[in-house]
Amino acid sequence: MSKPVSGSQTLLRGLDVLDAVAAGASDLPSLSAALGTTRSTTHRLAAALVERRFLTFVPREGYRLGPKLMELGFRAQATMAVAQVARPHLERLSETCEDTIHLGVLDGEWALYLDKIPGRRRVEISSRVGERQPVWSTGLGKALILDLGEARWRDFYRVGEARGAHPPRDLETWLTRMRDYAERGIAFDHEENEPEVRCVAAPIRDASGAIVAGLSVSSTAQYMDAGRMEHLTGEVRATARTISRALGWSG
Repeated sequence: MSKPVSGSQTLLRGLDVLDAVAAGASDLPSLSAALGTTRSTTHRLAAALVERRFLTFVPREGYRLGPKLMELGFRAQATMAVAQVARPHLERLSETCEDTIHLGVLDGEWALYLDKIPGRRRVEISSRVGERQPVWSTGLGKALILDLGEARWRDFYRVGEARGAHPPRDLETWLTRMRDYAERGIAFDHEENEPEVRCVAAPIRDASGAIVAGLSVSSTAQYMDAGRMEHLTGEVRATARTISRALGWSG
């Protein structure tokens, strides 16, 4: 008799259930045989996956892969497409500005970095691919939410503390800046996320016109005074538009 699933095995067994259903197993006996677990254990695993929409269950037909997997697959495909399409344009931007370039997407309530091209200056921006940062404090994060409106902006403002918070964190000041950013199609980080680090960011859109990613140019205050930030806005916006058109945006 097989042993019931417990502890850290549960997640792996759940993934095994998905693999088994993808391979054609559709009922409890075939799933139990594929996993080597009891029917009761298999049923608990499958029921949890049905509840979370990773599987569906139809009487007399059995288990099938669920809509959640399609959603995740679409998001993964879209994310990969953005990164692949954007990379050569980010490299060209990096060559002209010599600063650190980031590409990111909205991941729930956070900004997630998908790509990074280090700058050529004698400074290192302490960020990494796969890192999540607060939306309200990063230029890239702000660029990702420019279309969402003030009610949603307030929600993002409440999530996550940043290391910099300079100038002092103040909601009304921040909202005023966001209104200006939304009108201009650009966003700044005035050392709000990290001391001495500033950036200029812009949104990237897909064929539907929706913001699907953002890019930013980051450097230390030494190389990124107010005048240079304004100077970079045109180049950053132009790169974002070029990537957006490559993704099907008509402008």
